[in-house]
Amino acid sequence: MTTNGIFQILLFFALVLACVKPLGIYMARVFERERTFLDPILVPVERLIYRLGGVHPDREQHWTTYTAAMLLFNVAGLLVLYFIQRVQHLLPLNPQALPAISEDSSFNTAVSFTSNTNWQSYVPESTMSYLTQMAGLTFHNFVSAATGIALAIALVRGFARAETKTIGNFWVDLVRCTLWILLPICVLLTPVLVWQGVPQNLNPYTTAKTVEGADQTIAQGPVASQEIIKELGTNGGGFFNANSAHPYENPTPLTDLLEMVSIFAISAALTYTFGRMVRDQRQGWALFAAMAVLFFAGVSVAYWAEASGNPAFAKLGIDPAGGNMEGKEVRFGLANSALWATVTTDTSCGAVNSMHDSFTPLGGMIPMINMQLGEVVFGGVGSGLYGMLLFAVLSVFIAGLMVGRTPEYLGKKIEAKEVTMAVLAILVVEGSILGFTALASVTPAGLAGPLNKGPHGFSEILYAYSEGAGNNGSAFAGISANTVFYNLTIGLDMLFGRFLMIIPTIAIAGSLVKKKLVPASSGTFPTTGALFVALVVGVILIVGGLTFFPALALGPIVDHLYMVTGKTL
Repeated sequence: MTTNGIFQILLFFALVLACVKPLGIYMARVFERERTFLDPILVPVERLIYRLGGVHPDREQHWTTYTAAMLLFNVAGLLVLYFIQRVQHLLPLNPQALPAISEDSSFNTAVSFTSNTNWQSYVPESTMSYLTQMAGLTFHNFVSAATGIALAIALVRGFARAETKTIGNFWVDLVRCTLWILLPICVLLTPVLVWQGVPQNLNPYTTAKTVEGADQTIAQGPVASQEIIKELGTNGGGFFNANSAHPYENPTPLTDLLEMVSIFAISAALTYTFGRMVRDQRQGWALFAAMAVLFFAGVSVAYWAEASGNPAFAKLGIDPAGGNMEGKEVRFGLANSALWATVTTDTSCGAVNSMHDSFTPLGGMIPMINMQLGEVVFGGVGSGLYGMLLFAVLSVFIAGLMVGRTPEYLGKKIEAKEVTMAVLAILVVEGSILGFTALASVTPAGLAGPLNKGPHGFSEILYAYSEGAGNNGSAFAGISANTVFYNLTIGLDMLFGRFLMIIPTIAIAGSLVKKKLVPASSGTFPTTGALFVALVVGVILIVGGLTFFPALALGPIVDHLYMVTGKTL
């Protein structure tokens, strides 16, 4: 670990922190339908969309109607994306004449991009046409991110409102998020990526001669426009197989920093939006502080592990103090590789600028733990906030048990229904990860995937289902997952992790919005100070540790012990 590396991590976090208040205020104004500087341009477009879609923007929805609208929209999007892939060879904007995609891969990809996971079991530049990339994948990069933000805002309304039955209108939240938040930022930042060298064209791939005289095909396309929404919407699916390690997706240290800040920006700012909407900004900062503590803990361990290197190098006459540069780009180095791996798995992004399979066991364990904690360390756009609020509900419930009174959060009594729904939402993700990992670990089709034996091979399986249920999409890059078995099981894993978690979460919003506000008393547990932050962090770590420590012990922990003792398989 170097002073320069630590400075770069702190600089990144300072830039994220600088975005929190202005972006948080702006998003609160958007969702509370207050006037913004973009209204003269976007309000006419918004009205046209409502008129074409038959939406009545002033009619708010009960939580069941809100959830049903969200599910129907996502099912329709999934089916359309599946269809586009299956008939890709018949559609325009396919200069490489790429064929139709198989049934199982089309299913996996349709689920992946609909659920904001963006896991890719295929090689994008040799599989997806430009039309599929733009009309299929990039479209879902916008609407899946907007869906997550809309759901978070619906839950926030459950806390902010009292004695009513509605939590907003899904169609309005979806449209306003896309038009006022995601599109403007992408329009602003896409030219910056082009300026730095990211391609943006519809040209056929270029054939060049190598130094040896062989032919080399250089893929290109509309990369910049997909790259920025991939990071901003915490989507993560790459235009190229190497993802953000590819020089056409992430050519310079400036693009590396810009893309990382984009990954965190909206998720971090939503905590401020939360505080503003519940009329107590300290509540938002408390959630931000809990997220920040977990972030710094994770990046510190990951950076230390990668900077420490592999002691086995000493046997080869290589000083391990130089760190583990295997699988990393020299232009980013150890600090920014460890930082990106932490950032992308703290959120549900999944983009990578290095190969996690080449990390040291403990360095690779941190991204895995980040996903297993429930996508709460800033988390995906929207999903990070509602995931953290689930743990806040559990924390005040535990605090209520400690003082012997009904727990309260933001003036709402937290009762059996809310706690049951919160636990159910958390267990859905954890059960999906461990269940599918167990299945893959004992079946021939599952065991055929890992490229390594022993604990590292198990880590590759565990990581694959952790990223699926966590809607992350990153990969250890050490597993052959484009098979019928993995396409179907990871597809189901992604569906469970996204949508089975959402239903009980929005049920909590529906329950809370009907309750009266209870005035704070001397027995009310304060939820704005360091004690509450520590309690939330403790609950998250205890739940994650009790659930996943046995699996981690079989994978990266044993792998680390093998490494330090010099044992190989």
